[in-house]
Amino acid sequence: MTARTETLGALARMVGGEIDGDPAVVIHGLADLAAAGPGEISFLVKTAGLEKLASSRAAAFIVPRSLHYAKKPLIRVDNPYLAAARIQTFFLEKPFESRGISPLSQIGADCTIPPEVSIGPFVTIGNRVKLGKRVTLHPGVVIGDDSVVGDDSLLYPNVTVYHSCTIGARVIIHANTVVGSDGFGFATDENGFHVKWPHTGTVQIDDDVEIGAGVTIDRGTFSMTHIKRGARVDNLVQVGHNVTIGENSVIVAQVGIAGSTSLGRNVVVGGQAGLKGHIHLDDGSMVAAKSGVHSSLAKGEVVAGLPAIPHKEWLKASIIFGKLPKMLRELSEVKKRLEKVYKQLFPDEGTGR
Repeated sequence: MTARTETLGALARMVGGEIDGDPAVVIHGLADLAAAGPGEISFLVKTAGLEKLASSRAAAFIVPRSLHYAKKPLIRVDNPYLAAARIQTFFLEKPFESRGISPLSQIGADCTIPPEVSIGPFVTIGNRVKLGKRVTLHPGVVIGDDSVVGDDSLLYPNVTVYHSCTIGARVIIHANTVVGSDGFGFATDENGFHVKWPHTGTVQIDDDVEIGAGVTIDRGTFSMTHIKRGARVDNLVQVGHNVTIGENSVIVAQVGIAGSTSLGRNVVVGGQAGLKGHIHLDDGSMVAAKSGVHSSLAKGEVVAGLPAIPHKEWLKASIIFGKLPKMLRELSEVKKRLEKVYKQLFPDEGTGR
């Protein structure tokens, strides 16, 4: 397939940017400053890196709106990183290629599968499954009975979707992720034996969600676990039963979210953080990496640490923690001096007189 090309002027309109230089320059791709060559565009996120433009072979640059550089054409924007992502997506975007259904796949009864799909070898699809248009299922994908996968969704190798789950349109799920497994629920009897609690709920993943590799998303106990539109879940995340992740929230790698916890819109949870069950993180709240969150967060609240406390307090505490060895030495020295002064003031104390 022929590589896509576009003029600099058209790219600028695409990202709402201003042109400095010739808008007719033809661009065929995007690369970073060090690797970009003739015909490619690159980007600079901060004005402080202006000297890096001189050594780059790129044909043009995406830069902050306040920056000017006379030697090469520019697209000046408010957010160069965002503009570069949109332009890179444009150049790499490929039309859907329908490869049909591999004869090495297994399809259950009463399924709804449109003609324009790509179902790879060793895919297993249960009964009464509904696939949307232009769905791609890579080798080894398993879709359980009564599940739905929406238009233009992409499931990479060995993704497993248990029964009765719903996946929206334009969803990307990376390799080895499990959607709809039973949650970690049980009741313990008087002898200490753990009785499994059946999970009869489901999982719903809304449109335009991306799920990383090796993620586990447990089904609801009675209702559903819900990943809302536009959310981003990184690799190796555990999402417990009945969890709700709000629109456009970002969950970084190795996070664990316990059952029945809910996240509002645009919440950000840093890597390896743990969230206690049955709490709510309100819109725009943020959790720093490796934090342990044991209580609900207010709108826009930022926390860090274990247990998590307001981020500014955690920064102060971290600074103090680093000074503890020095403070201990100073305290020991002060103690010695005080003992010396005390003996001088009360020479007879402790002699038994």
